[in-house]
Amino acid sequence: MTPPVVHSLREQIREHILEGIVSGRWQPGERIVERRIAVELEVSQTPVREALRELESLQLIESAPNKGVRVRNLTADDLKESYPVRAGLEQVAAELAAGRLAENTAALEREVASLREADATGDGEAQVRHTVAFHREIVRAAGNAVLLHTWESLGVEVWTTLSIRWFSPEPRSHAQDHQEIVDAFRRRDPKIGTLLKAHVLSCAPRV
Repeated sequence: MTPPVVHSLREQIREHILEGIVSGRWQPGERIVERRIAVELEVSQTPVREALRELESLQLIESAPNKGVRVRNLTADDLKESYPVRAGLEQVAAELAAGRLAENTAALEREVASLREADATGDGEAQVRHTVAFHREIVRAAGNAVLLHTWESLGVEVWTTLSIRWFSPEPRSHAQDHQEIVDAFRRRDPKIGTLLKAHVLSCAPRV
């Protein structure tokens, strides 16, 4: 059984704001009012402020004196910027984790099984969640805290959400794409780092 996903309050609020941006509730240039979100979600303004600060650090929103926080007008090119950096990090992670994951791919296979269900039902939220979890497992398996921290700082979940739901090309089998990576680990493919790098780059949004 897959363990339940537990999110902190800040993460839940961040996802709420992100969903509002993706769905068009807040349009580019529109102000996001911290106090209104706090009242709507029945929380204090502190975790809302933390969530907004995180989204601003990812350049999804922007703030200006006396103007508050507003949604940036993002393009596919904006989203693509993080992918070469992420691809390089995951190439290193795959090479470091190769031996460990060749012996045990159970964690990766659980995410692939969940992706199959998400693909079958067209559940975009689940596709994002399990795609990110799959890649996080690889980075964790590398056993390098600096690498994991750097990867986490890229806001992979945020950019994956926007890429899949805004700029994704024709529907793709997320499960099959990731099963191929699992198979490469299991057969101890010497080019696993290059394969994973190419996979990440292929996920970058297209205009």
